[in-house]
Amino acid sequence: MSSSAIYREPVEPVAIAMTIAGSDSGGGAGLQADLKTFTVLGVYGVSAVTAITAQNTCGVQGVLNLPADIVAAQIDSIMSDIGCHAAKTGMLGNTEIVEAVADRLAYHRVANLVVDPVMAAESGHELLQPVAIGVLVETILPLATVVTPNLPEAEVLLGRSIEAPTAIAEAARALTDLGPAAAIITGGHLCGDATDVLYIRDGDTLRTESVPRIDTPHTHGTGCTFSAALVAYLARGLALPDAFTEAKAFVTRAIRHGLSLGAGNGPLGHIQAGLDS
Repeated sequence: MSSSAIYREPVEPVAIAMTIAGSDSGGGAGLQADLKTFTVLGVYGVSAVTAITAQNTCGVQGVLNLPADIVAAQIDSIMSDIGCHAAKTGMLGNTEIVEAVADRLAYHRVANLVVDPVMAAESGHELLQPVAIGVLVETILPLATVVTPNLPEAEVLLGRSIEAPTAIAEAARALTDLGPAAAIITGGHLCGDATDVLYIRDGDTLRTESVPRIDTPHTHGTGCTFSAALVAYLARGLALPDAFTEAKAFVTRAIRHGLSLGAGNGPLGHIQAGLDS
């Protein structure tokens, strides 16, 4: 067999995306969900692990935050050799990790940064120390291309309740006052259709994506998957509004193909969602 039958030059350079997040032993959320999403969307994924969790479909049984210097070293290793076209932060755990990640992101001038402000697991287990939230707002949000909180997370970041669906657009605008260039508030915690709102500060652009709600308990990792899909499409060169539309479509397909695994809330169907794209 000739060498040409074994190796093919890539048609175009591969897009690279980095996730800075915690490990979910159950595979449904965290960096496992991120890397699955990157892969099925045709993006090469690299990772910096911030924490190790013992969790399954029923909840989180334990958390070990890694030393901040090890987290920083992982980012340095990636950026000094491989680099990335886009990146996301997920679970950061504590103040020390938040500060280390912010420092390295700024040092390496990481572009297309998506901040998923993970604060708690669906089961309610704390994944970010409350004292670290203010540090995240001060140090990481100003570096972000877009921040992607769900409704409860947006309320914490803003320090106030968002009581009416009509208030979400104003809340998204208010989030950009904290530093990010854009904000997406995901609508999984609202009643009715699943509606996500994007606001981009430059140009005062407001956009919504709404789909009928899918009646399923198997939604573990939805926020991680959405933000990872957003990163993947940004890494592939899409503009933020188009990446928003595509990420919403991908996570909707993944929810539709959710897997009934374990005794609790199962994970999304990343593979089938990718095949359906």
